[in-house]
Amino acid sequence: MPLHMRFGPDDLLRCRFAISPLGQTHEAVRTLLRSERHGYHLPWLRRIRSAVAGLDLSLLAPFMPIRGYTPDFLGPPPEAPYPSFEEEMARLRATEPDAAHREMTRSLACTPGAADSPAGRSLLEDPARAVRRLAEQTERAWHALVAPDWPRVRALLEADVAYRARQLADGGLERLFADLRPAVDWADGRLTVRTRGGGPEAQQLDGRGLMLMPNVFVWPDVVSGFAPPWQPTVIYPARGVGGLWQEPAEGAADALVRLLGANRAAILSALEEPAATTALAQRLGLAPSSVSAHLAVLRSAGLLTSRRDGHRVLYERTPLGMALLGGGG
Repeated sequence: MPLHMRFGPDDLLRCRFAISPLGQTHEAVRTLLRSERHGYHLPWLRRIRSAVAGLDLSLLAPFMPIRGYTPDFLGPPPEAPYPSFEEEMARLRATEPDAAHREMTRSLACTPGAADSPAGRSLLEDPARAVRRLAEQTERAWHALVAPDWPRVRALLEADVAYRARQLADGGLERLFADLRPAVDWADGRLTVRTRGGGPEAQQLDGRGLMLMPNVFVWPDVVSGFAPPWQPTVIYPARGVGGLWQEPAEGAADALVRLLGANRAAILSALEEPAATTALAQRLGLAPSSVSAHLAVLRSAGLLTSRRDGHRVLYERTPLGMALLGGGG
């Protein structure tokens, strides 16, 4: 059922992006539970098989119905654009028991018999304890499923945000949302989001604006929602997820050098995390002026993107740069 979000003048001024390690964790859990999401993530699933074997997800699983509501307190919209996992976990653990009980009741009602099961009754009878136990399972899931690959995942998410920000600057909301079709449509001040889950047919933003969160594991879905007091949010698949888990093919490094040249290949390879010109120059033993020239070429070719961070300009790989570095294998 499509959700229609009506924008007012104040909402247009309060659209923002954020990256949520906690949101990545819960969608990673959901990917484990739903075979239709496995596609691009099969290499990741094969690699984490041993970690998953001992991972208890019995409390989180009932709150992730295929169609229905997941408690907002498990992964609320971040307050800052780039929160740490620890900061988000502190908010989860601070959930008021009454709010937890209300949201858990709504979520369990989406699965027939879940609220009356022994596990459901136990969670609802002591919501404060339920929050603690859900937080413990979430933290273990983070360390098993997401943390080992977080630098790689974060780089892809940040590249997506940089790309979307350029779209917004170049063509406004119409350009920004056009790339998310057919799941998202923008017309006449109204955003229509088509999701698999049930929910309200309309939502007034009421001056709260909209948060946009790229997510690696949400593919192929788009997720929307969050009732007050949370900011309305759309969670969408990040660009480049198809190449995220690719490992360099045999001979890829030599081929990359032949294609780009030794220094440009080294710079692209060195950007495991966003970095500034001076830091790259020091790491690679090159002159800053030379690194700056190479970065400009790589950026013009669509392999890198840049964003300002205080007095620095940080460079990071685009999804195309990541796929090229992976050798296409």
